[in-house]
Amino acid sequence: MLVIADNLSVRNKAYMEAVKKKDKKAIEAMAKELAAKGADIINVQVTTDGSGDEDSLPFAAEAAQQGAGIPLCLDSRNIRALRKAVPLCKEPPVINYLSADEKNADEILALVRESKSHLILRALKGTVPATLEAKLMILEDLIEKANAADVPNERLFADPSVVHISKGNGQEHLMNAHESIIVLNEMVDPPLNTTIWISNVTSGLPKNLKSTVASAYLSYLAGAGLSAAMVNVNDAELMKTVYLIKAFRDEITFAAGDLA
Repeated sequence: MLVIADNLSVRNKAYMEAVKKKDKKAIEAMAKELAAKGADIINVQVTTDGSGDEDSLPFAAEAAQQGAGIPLCLDSRNIRALRKAVPLCKEPPVINYLSADEKNADEILALVRESKSHLILRALKGTVPATLEAKLMILEDLIEKANAADVPNERLFADPSVVHISKGNGQEHLMNAHESIIVLNEMVDPPLNTTIWISNVTSGLPKNLKSTVASAYLSYLAGAGLSAAMVNVNDAELMKTVYLIKAFRDEITFAAGDLA
């Protein structure tokens, strides 16, 4: 399972302050620490709506790349920002994300194709769909568009999307996302990757419950065959769960001392 660190986001006050002040060394240090704690990929976000990303995203991406030396996930739909940031990555990044709402889908797909980047396809159309059928319908359409743009399944990550477990029909969303992972693994050929933003599940929960809920849900999804997860790598309990999942899948060699 690939670990995508979600720590360099707008929710991280220290990181956003470093972005605002153009403190490259601070971002480099943060990224280096995330890699040391087990991140395989680092998600880099500078805004939630893409405004101003053409200036901030390349700066943050370059700093994170130099600090960590591992692949990046560029979290923006701002095509101008992405065009500036992608060449700064040492290897093709993951673009996060393309949904059914994107008006510039063709431009994003062209960039992904030309740069040989990976792409997250998110089940989102106005709002996050609640049913299994709705999630799969959106993802199927996005997969077809990506394939038509010569982006192969091996470079795609399907994200069924989840909402907070304590919000409305949160539990139903989480269950349907789990079922989506199973169906995608069984029905899509050639196979593609799957991912989910685990931290979104626990948003709004008391701090003392976040690690337990995130760890349990990640284990639940791992049983369905999840390929990658966006997680808080500073969460020691959650990272122990990640370690055990990788050990159970024979992706690493288990050593009891690693869990100490």
